Parts: sequence; C-alpha cells; structure tokens
Amino acid sequence: MATGRLTFSNITALAPMVRVGTLPMRLLALDYGADVVYCEELIDIKMVQCQRVVNEMLETVDFVAPDDRVMFRTCEREKDRVVFQMGTADPDRALAVARLVEKDVAAIDVNMGCPKEYSTKGGMGAALLSDPDKIEAILKKLVTGVSKPVTCKIRILPSLEETVQLVQKIENTGVAAVAVHGRFKEERPRHPVHCDYIQAITQAVSVPIIANGGSLDLVKTYADIEEFKQATGASSVMLARAAMWNASVFSSLGPIPVEKVMEDYLKYAIQYDNNVFNTKYCLCQMLRDKVESPLGKQVQAAQTNAEISEAYGLQEFYQQTQEQLRARQDAWQSSSQPDRPTMDGDVTTMAVKFERRFYPPQITPKMFLLEWSRKEKLEQPFYETVQRSQDRAFQSTVTVAKKKYRSSLWEKSKKFAEQAAAIVCLRVLGIPEGRIGEEDSGLVCKRKRERKMNGSTEEESRKKLHVANTRQETETSEPTVVTNNEIENSTSPQKEM
Repeated sequence: MATGRLTFSNITALAPMVRVGTLPMRLLALDYGADVVYCEELIDIKMVQCQRVVNEMLETVDFVAPDDRVMFRTCEREKDRVVFQMGTADPDRALAVARLVEKDVAAIDVNMGCPKEYSTKGGMGAALLSDPDKIEAILKKLVTGVSKPVTCKIRILPSLEETVQLVQKIENTGVAAVAVHGRFKEERPRHPVHCDYIQAITQAVSVPIIANGGSLDLVKTYADIEEFKQATGASSVMLARAAMWNASVFSSLGPIPVEKVMEDYLKYAIQYDNNVFNTKYCLCQMLRDKVESPLGKQVQAAQTNAEISEAYGLQEFYQQTQEQLRARQDAWQSSSQPDRPTMDGDVTTMAVKFERRFYPPQITPKMFLLEWSRKEKLEQPFYETVQRSQDRAFQSTVTVAKKKYRSSLWEKSKKFAEQAAAIVCLRVLGIPEGRIGEEDSGLVCKRKRERKMNGSTEEESRKKLHVANTRQETETSEPTVVTNNEIENSTSPQKEM
C-alpha cells in the first residue's frame, strides 16, 4: 500500500462490525495482514458530545462521552489504517463528528447498509438508500469539509439499474471508495451474496469498489479472498464474519489455530483496558460452537479481564501489564505535574501521591489534619471522592475551613486518594503531616504520651489509638464515592454493517 493518504485499491479490509470492531480486534487484524480496518458503527449524536482525550497511561486517544464512557479508542499503530465509520442522517452533524476525529484516523466512512433498527432509526444506515438526495448532501459535505478520504458502505437495491444509478450518484460526490454488501436490505447472511450486482457496479464506475458479504459461502481462507475479488470484479475485499471467527483469514501464511488467535486478541484487550463485556463477546464469537465448553462457560462467567485472563492461563501477562501501566502512569504524572499549588476552579491542587512508607505505623496525614482542625476549633475535614471508569483510579477533595484541596494525581484506592488530599491541605497551610524524620508537632503524639502517663503500656496504647483513629476516620470522613461504571454491552447476535 502507498504511504500517506489512504487508498482503497487492491486492499483487504476488516469490515465494520458492532461490538467487534473495537481496538483489540482492529490491531489483531492488522497483525495478521489486513491492509485497512474499520471501527464499529458509531452514531453521530453520541459522538458529537464526546471530548478528545489523550490517554497517557494507555498511549491512546480516547473519545469520551459525558458519562465517561469511551466511545472510540485508537492508537498510533493504526492511525494510517483505521477508517472511522459513523451512523448519520444529518450532513452538519456528520461533518462535526468527522472534524472531531479526522486527525486521528485515516478516513471517514458513512454507514448506508445496515438494515437493523440500531442503524435505520432516525433515517440512518440502510434507510438512507431510499433517500439519494440526502446521501449526496452528506457525502458532499464531508468530502469538501475534511482533509481525509471519505467513503461509504451500501447494500444493493431491488433492481440492478437502481443500484448502478445510486453508485454513480455517489461517485460524483468525490468519495474515495464505495463498499458494496452484495445483499438486499431484507436479506441476511444465510442468503447467497449477489456477485453479479457487484460486478455490474464495478463496470459502471471508476471509483474503487470494495466487495463485501462473501464470508462463509465464498471466503473461508486467505486463498478465497482473491477468488471473491475475481467473482465480483471488485478492486478490494472487505471481510466481516470470517474475520470475526478467525482474524488470521487475512494471513498469506495460512490459518492459525483459533486458540492462538483468541490468546493474541486477549493480550490486546488487556493491554488497552478493553471493556470486559466487549472482550467476552468477541471471544464467544471466536469460540462459535464451543461456547458451551468448559472454557466457554468460564469466559461467560467472568466479570473482569483478570478473570478472563485466568481462563486462558494469562495471569502473569495480566499482572505484568498492570504493573507496566501503573509505572507509566506514575512516570507521566510525576513529569507533567509540578509539585506546587495551582488553582483548579475553587480547588487548590498539587501533584502529590501518598506513599505509606514515608509515615510511621498508625500515623497518617488525615490524622494530623483532623487533630489540627480540632485544635483550631474548625469543622472536621470533609472528603468527597470520585472514581473514573477509564482506569478505575480515585481522586479525593477535602474541604477544610470552607476551602477545598485536592491532589491532581489519581490514586489506586479511595483511602490513598483521601490521604493525598489531606497532604495537599497540610502542605498548603504549612502544617506538619507526620512524615518520618519530621519534627514533633505534638498534634497526634501528644495523645499517645497522655495515654502512657495514665498507666497504659506502650503496646496497649498503640492498639487503642489505632482503634480510636480507625473509628474516628470512618465516622467523620466517609466520602461520597461516585463510580462511573462501564455500560454492559448487549450480547445479541452480531450484525454486519
């Protein structure tokens, strides 16, 4: 393939598939030899609300919805090969989404072929086939409005003449390619693909035509791809189900056992923190008739990627990956966040992490802040903690004397996040925090001395102090935790876009 601007002549592509075409599957297809990979169809109304976020920990670019759900995740590895497919029926909204993602993808595609309600609702997907003027308006808006190639994917119409006329109209908009699923709107995978329609289309236009719909009947191995291309006369071939079942169908070296393919897929899912329900769905598609096997049942029962890793014997890989991700996050946070107070709205922030080894047993910054507040006759510190779904890390904000303090770094636990917030407050106010080697402030240790003078042994005093402080922290500073849980994906039968 040529470098630079993506071309669509003489390529093999991973077709857009809902719940399948996420980052792990796309990278897997590229590994096995696919030239181009399409993401799953993403609806314009949802995408236009997203924010582009650089995920330093995963080294990805995430498009995050207002509810913190990652709608689209991509990375540098696929930047010149991934096509972003959207569902749309509105030219202006389509352009807004395309401009949002265009610098992170190789091309923009409009879904005009999916016959399911998910896509046809609101006039999208195959519903567009009955409105050629809207098709033309959307594609022209995109072609003139973005710097990347624009394509579309259609199904064939009831008559060959209508189909050819539609593709000619599409060609005149300036698109870079047209993918043609060789079935009518009402037909399903069990129906044979109409190679004659695709062949007639390729002869009537000069724009590259990508043949789609040959999985199972015509394409089962890599060698079949060329035969499908010859049967349709198409410039290129796009595969959905055949690739979903075993992505090594793209490999010129021949098929790879599905067990190895599943393992390779799972490693990408772990590496890129893929949604567990999406991971389960894709693995179950690969298992096919073995989905009720002991392995299949273990996968279906899993609730985390860690549990899925255990089913495939990848516990060590999972642990190593988690350690690498944490180290990468810590390194980035340390280098990018200066250790000095800054204002984030009405909150004073510092880049602070709570390191337990720096404090004596039973002594914490929260205890020092609590004692100082009592000494100053202030209300007890109030902690509010949130958890982000992106990496399940925690961040806490403490309110003291009607002022708020927070660490800009995220912690692995709620307790550590609260301690980090307490450290920020103490440091900003110039109050000792109880670190080893710090001069005795008398805030907490005074209570220990008083207990000893009253006849308690040192060991008893330590135990009582620990119990008292634990109860005190629980009663006075239990935070409100807001957890943005990942939305469980449906596991209804796969639909090909």
